[in-house]
Amino acid sequence: MPAPLLDTKLFLPVPRGGVVPRPRLSRRLERGAAAKLMLVSAPAGFGKTTLLAAWLAQGAGRPVAWLSLDEGDNGPETFWTYVIAALRTVVPDIGENELALLASSQPPPIHLLLTTLLNDLSALETDVVLVLDDYHLIESRDVHDSMAYLLDHMPPRLHVVIASRADPAVPLARLRARGELVEVRAAELRFTAQEAAAYLNGEMGLQLTAHDVAALEERTEGWIAALQLAALSMQGRDDAAGFIAGFAGDDRYIVDYLAEEVLQRQSGRVRDFLLHTSLLSRLNGPLCDAVTAQGRGRAMLETLDRGNLFLVPLDDRREWYRYHHLFADVLRARLSDESPDLVRELHRRASEWYGDHGERSEAIRHAVAGEHFDTAADLVELTLPALLRDRQETTLRGWLELLPEEVLRDRPVLSNGYAAALLSTGEVEGVERHLRDAERWLDGAAQSHRVDEPPTRKVVAYDELDRLPAGIAVHRAGLAMARGDPASTVTHARHALTLLPDGDDVGQGAATALLGLASWAGGDLEAAHAAYTDCVACMLRAGHLSDVLGCSITLADLRITQGRLRDAVRTFERALELAREHEGPVLRGTTDMYVGMSALHRERNDLDAARQLLTRCEELGEHNGLPQNRYRFRVAKARLREAEGDLGGALDLLDDAERVYVADFSPDVRPVPALRARTWLRQGRVDDALAWARDRGLSVRDQLSYLREYEHVTLARAHLAGHEAERPEHTLEEATELLRRLLHAAEAGRRNGSVIEILVLLALAARIRGDSVAASTSLERALTLARPEGYVRMFVDEGPPMAALLEAAAERGSNTGYARRLLTALGAARGPAPARQGLVEPLSERELDVLRLLRSELGGPDIARELVVSLSTVRTHTSHIYAKLGVNNRRAAVRRAEELDLIARTPDRRPGPVVTPDE
Repeated sequence: MPAPLLDTKLFLPVPRGGVVPRPRLSRRLERGAAAKLMLVSAPAGFGKTTLLAAWLAQGAGRPVAWLSLDEGDNGPETFWTYVIAALRTVVPDIGENELALLASSQPPPIHLLLTTLLNDLSALETDVVLVLDDYHLIESRDVHDSMAYLLDHMPPRLHVVIASRADPAVPLARLRARGELVEVRAAELRFTAQEAAAYLNGEMGLQLTAHDVAALEERTEGWIAALQLAALSMQGRDDAAGFIAGFAGDDRYIVDYLAEEVLQRQSGRVRDFLLHTSLLSRLNGPLCDAVTAQGRGRAMLETLDRGNLFLVPLDDRREWYRYHHLFADVLRARLSDESPDLVRELHRRASEWYGDHGERSEAIRHAVAGEHFDTAADLVELTLPALLRDRQETTLRGWLELLPEEVLRDRPVLSNGYAAALLSTGEVEGVERHLRDAERWLDGAAQSHRVDEPPTRKVVAYDELDRLPAGIAVHRAGLAMARGDPASTVTHARHALTLLPDGDDVGQGAATALLGLASWAGGDLEAAHAAYTDCVACMLRAGHLSDVLGCSITLADLRITQGRLRDAVRTFERALELAREHEGPVLRGTTDMYVGMSALHRERNDLDAARQLLTRCEELGEHNGLPQNRYRFRVAKARLREAEGDLGGALDLLDDAERVYVADFSPDVRPVPALRARTWLRQGRVDDALAWARDRGLSVRDQLSYLREYEHVTLARAHLAGHEAERPEHTLEEATELLRRLLHAAEAGRRNGSVIEILVLLALAARIRGDSVAASTSLERALTLARPEGYVRMFVDEGPPMAALLEAAAERGSNTGYARRLLTALGAARGPAPARQGLVEPLSERELDVLRLLRSELGGPDIARELVVSLSTVRTHTSHIYAKLGVNNRRAAVRRAEELDLIARTPDRRPGPVVTPDE
C-alpha cells in the first residue's frame, strides 16, 4: 500500500495547547502503563484520543507506538502490517522480515509472524507502549483472536493501550482476574464541574459564571464533545446564560442542534468544503482537491485546523487529517439531506483518486457507497485472479456481497468467482444460482458467436474467459461433493477435464483432486491416492506449493487408513523437505505436516517426539489457524493427552476441536463426536457413549459403508463395554457379529488400519466369551499386520485385558518378540510416574523402552528395529540415558537402573553389546 496512507496512521495525535490538566486520570493512566493492557472504553465524544495523546506527550522519554485504526484494517495481514510499522517507529530493529512476508503475494499465517515478533520484543531493554486507537472499528474475528494471542504471550516490557467505543473481543475477564488489566471508562472520562470550568473558561475563553458552567456540565453530563460543540456555538454570543437555559435533549439531538449552530456560522465556501469532504475517512490536500473539484485543499485544511473545527491532525507536518467522528457523522447526514445527488459524484471522484493511487480497496468502497456498481465490479474483476491465487476468498466475498444481483448476473467471471468464494467456506446455498448466471452468459455468447467477449466493459482478462467453462464444471463438482453426491462429482470433474485449456495445471489439479475425493468417499482408497498423487504433480508444475502440502494431508490419511504407517511418514517427510527447500515465507500447511507426524509418533508410542512436534506447531502459531485444519491439531493433542492418562484434558480438547471444525470437501470419516465417545468409554461413561450412538442413529444391524466405518467400530466398542457393565440389552453376540461384518468390509476395501483395530476388538470379545482359541487367532492376525508398521498404541490403549492376551502371544506364535515389546510398553504405560524415579531429571517413556532393551543382548541396530526407529534415534536416547543416570557405558546404566528399580533385576542375564551414542 502507498507509504503516505500508511504513515498517517502511525503518528501520535498532536495535543493542542491548553489541554485541561486532569491529574486524577493521569495517575490512573500511569498505573495502566505498567499493566499488560489498559482499556480506555467509552462512547464517541468522551475525549479518549485527546486524553491519551496529552498523557503520552507528558511522559518524557517514554517510547510510544501509536496506531489509528479504521475499517480497512479488518484483514489480519493489513492489521499486523500497521502494528509492526507502528512498533518500528520506536524499535526500528524489529519486524523487518515480518513486514516483507506480509507484503508477499502469499503471506504466511499470522501466528507464525506473531511468534517471531514476540521473540524479538522479548529482548526489549526498556518499556514500550503500543496504543491502538479506534479499536471498535475492528470487527474481524481473526484479528480479535490474534490480539488475544498477543496479550496471552506478551513480553513484560511491552504494554498495550486500547481506545475503543466498545469493549474489544479479547479475554478481558481473564486479564481482570489476573490483575493485568487497568480500565478507564465513560464515568471517569466525563468532565467534572472543575474540569468543565477549566475547559470552557480557560481553553475556550468564554468567561462563564460558575452557575452557567454547572448548568452546562449537568446538561451534557460531562460529555466532552457536547461541551466542545456548545462552546463553539457560544463564541461571540452576548447571552450565554440564555443559550445554556435553552440547551436540552438527548445526545443525538444535542449534536444535531449544535452542529447546525456551528455550520451556520461558517462561510459558504468553508461550509461546502466541510460537507463535500465529510465522506472521506482521511484527508490531505490533493485528495480534497480531487473530491471538491476545487484547488487550495491544503490551505483550507490549515484554516480549519487553526479554527479548531473538529479537525484532528494525523502527523506533525499537518499534511494528513481526519474529522472528529461525531462531527463527520453530522456533516454526512447534512450532506445527504441537502445534496443527495451530489453524494454519488463525490464518491465517484474519491474512488477515482484512490484507484489512481493504488488503493483499490478504498476505490471499491467509495464506488459502492456512491452506487457506481459497474465501476466497483470492474475493480473487483481486475483484482479477482490475485485474490483467488492468494486464497483471499473472504475478501472477495465481502466485495461481491455489496454488488447488486443484476450487476453480478452480467459478469460471468464474477459469478463464477462468487461460487468459488462460497464453496471455500463450506457454504452451498447460492452456489448453483451463481454458476447458472455464468453459464447463461456462456450460452448466450455461443449463440451470438461472441464467446471471446465479456458482456460488459472489457476489463476482464481473456484467459479468465477461456478458463470459465472448466471453472464452472470444477465448482459444480465441488458443490456435488459438498452435498454428498460423489457420482455427480465424478461426472462434473471429468467434464471439467475435457474443457480445460492447454497448460492449466491448477484446473487439472482441482478436477483430479475432486475425482480423488469421490473415490475416497466411496471407499476406493487406492484410486483416491492415485488421483491425489496426480494432483500433487499438477500443483508442483504450477508452483502452488501450499496446495501440495494440503494434498499431502489427504495422501497420508489414506495410507494410515490402509495401515501403511511407513508410507504415511514418508509422505509427511517429503512434504516437509519441500517446505524446507522453499525460499521465502513459511508455506501454508507446513504445520499440518508436524501435526500428522505427531499422530504417527504417538501411535508408535514415542510420546516425547509427538509432544515436541505439537510444541513446534504451537511455536509456529497454531492458535491463529496456522494449520489448514485447525481441529486436527486439537485432536492430535487430545489423543496425546489420552496416552498420558489425562482423559479430562483430552475431552476439553475434543470439545474445542468440534467448535473449530469447518467442513470441507473431504469426507469426515473420523468424526470428532465419535472420538469423544471413545474417550467416554475409557472413563467408564458407557451410558454417554450409547446415547451418542442413539443420537447418530447407529445400530448393529445397519447396512455398512466406509463413511461410517469409524462410527460403527465405536458402536461395537460401546456394546462390548455395555456387556461388561452388565447391560443385558447390549449383547456380546450382537457386538461380535457387527465386528465380523465390519472386518469383511474393511478387508474387501484393503483398509488394513481398520482391519487391525477390528481384529483387536474381536480378540477382546473372544476373551470375554472365554474362547481363548478365537482370541489368539484374531490377535495373531492383528500382530502380523501391525508389526511391520510399528503399531503400539493400538494395543497398549486397550489396557489390562490386552495384557493377558499379549502374555499368551509372547509365549507362542510368530510374533513373540513384538508381543513382548508391546507388553513392555503396556507395563510402562501403567508403571510409576516419572517423578518417582529418584532422578533429578526423570527418564521419558521412550528412554525407559530403550533402557529395558539395553539390558538384553540386542545391539544398537537390533534395538532400532525392535523400536521401529532409526539407529541415530537410539543413539540419542542412549546418550540421554547415560547423562541422566550419571554413567558412561551400557553395563553401568543397567546396574544403576536396577538399583533405582527402574527395571527388574535379572542377575543371571548379561547385558548385550555396548551401545554408545557414537556406535
